[in-house]
Amino acid sequence: MFDKERFIEDCMQALSGGQRAVRDVVKRAVSQPSGIINTLGEPVHAGITPLYRSSDLTILNFAWAPCMNLMPHNHNMFAVIGIYTGREDNIIWRKTPDRIEATSAQSLGVGDVATLGQDAIHSVLNPLTKMTCAIHVYGGDFFAPDEPRSEWDSETLIQSPWDGAKVQQLFEDAEARFQQHP
Repeated sequence: MFDKERFIEDCMQALSGGQRAVRDVVKRAVSQPSGIINTLGEPVHAGITPLYRSSDLTILNFAWAPCMNLMPHNHNMFAVIGIYTGREDNIIWRKTPDRIEATSAQSLGVGDVATLGQDAIHSVLNPLTKMTCAIHVYGGDFFAPDEPRSEWDSETLIQSPWDGAKVQQLFEDAEARFQQHP
């Protein structure tokens, strides 16, 4: 059974061991996805739910609406992503002199865990016609990083400052499309 408070405590303790130690904690948690769903609830709305936030650690529950896409972006801190229902496809990008280019892709299914380094740029797609949910653990304050975050336009791949309100609107729009055409 997934114990949210114990999971948070385990992540806090693992933080001193770095990203690999945090990955091990997340891997254990998503190896029993039904326990997470029983504790956090069956996903019914797209969005980001904070489970824990401090200056050196943020734990979020992401619920991606069906067929939802999030533009390329960075975190400026390490990230560990563990899928407990659905699928999350990530494209990994690198900077070029005037924009970004794709370098690799990774498809994550239930029980899979991915790690992103501090300098990683990625975009996310839920390719399924059902909700996808994941636990994301960050090595810093996701909402107030030490360095400003960036996003890249999905069409032009041009960099601009991260716009949290825009991202929130993307989740709301994806949710509305899902509700209209379940």
